Formats: sequence, C-alpha cells, structure tokens
Amino acid sequence: QVQLVESGGGLVQAGGSLRLSCAASGRAFRIYAMGWFRQAPGKEREFVASNGWSSGRTYYADSVKGRFTISRDNAKNTLYLQMNSLKPEDTAVYYCATGTRYYSGSYSEPYEYDYWGQGTQVTVSS
Repeated sequence: QVQLVESGGGLVQAGGSLRLSCAASGRAFRIYAMGWFRQAPGKEREFVASNGWSSGRTYYADSVKGRFTISRDNAKNTLYLQMNSLKPEDTAVYYCATGTRYYSGSYSEPYEYDYWGQGTQVTVSS
C-alpha cells in the first residue's frame, strides 16, 4: 500500500503564495508520474500539474501555467506545488496522486493514477 499525505494548504489573499507538499510512503513501488489535481465545490476534479518521474518532464493546466511550479525531492519522496499569484478561482481541495503504470502523454487524467492523498484545502480570498 502507498500512502500520500498532503500539507501546506490554507487561507491566503489574492496575489499571495502557498507551497503544497505531498509525502509518499509505503511499500516499494515504481513511480511513473506524480501529479496534482484540484476539486472545487460542485465541480469535477481537474488536472493541475504533473511530473514524469524518469523523464523529469512537467506539464501544467493552462489555467495555472506561469503561476504554479511542480517539483520534487527524490531523497524525501516528496512532491511540491509552489503556487504564486493565487486567484479566488484557485480555491479548491488539492490532491496529490501517484501513477504506477506506464502511459504515454502528460498524466493529466485521473485514471492514470493509482494512489491519492486525502486532499488539502486552499482558499483564496478576494
């Protein structure tokens, strides 16, 4: 079993910044990608960013490109999401996820991930 624990969410004013962390633990497994998704009330879960574990390639949703940065610390098995210039529309529960199966592409779909964290709330006030 794999456990993912997110942290770093909170309340911030528009234009502010937050850094989310996602610590992975559990049995040894091969990671093909890790990613961040978010879900606002009444909306479907949407892709935010992903990181190909072997390639190091990163992908972003158009809505966050240039404002958010995904990164990782392999030694700590931790994934990060640096969020700058936050907007009220960024308000959502943010989830990290791990994909342990190979897919070609950007890992931007929820079905490409096998393990999910419990989520952390990000609220951006106007």
